[in-house]
Amino acid sequence: MLSKNLKIKIYRTIILPVVLYRCETWSLTLREEPRLRTFEDGVLKRLFGPKRNEVTGEWRKLINEELNYLYPSPSIVRVIKSRRMRWAGLVPRMGRGDTYTGFWWGKRPLVSPLRRWEYSIKMDLQEVA
Repeated sequence: MLSKNLKIKIYRTIILPVVLYRCETWSLTLREEPRLRTFEDGVLKRLFGPKRNEVTGEWRKLINEELNYLYPSPSIVRVIKSRRMRWAGLVPRMGRGDTYTGFWWGKRPLVSPLRRWEYSIKMDLQEVA
């Protein structure tokens, strides 16, 4: 049986990097944000396990407020937004190389995204301000 501290370290070092790979370029829709929160809550509920009621002795699942108390790190959506903001500050400083040109003025995909990356950055800036 693994300790909870070791499980948290595994979550931070293995699971989160896999889930958040290249999240700087994502433009999250309103439908995807709750799904990511649900995923994170599910992983944390499995990580911390059920809690036993001291009075009745019955086992119950942890609620989200208890999870936030046990794992006080920022939510996965907050991490994505902060990484996207950091990336938005980095891209203009890259110069006029291939990355900069391809990132901003590349060909449009055949199916345009529901929410553009630039719009996501503007919304993130409004949340911070």
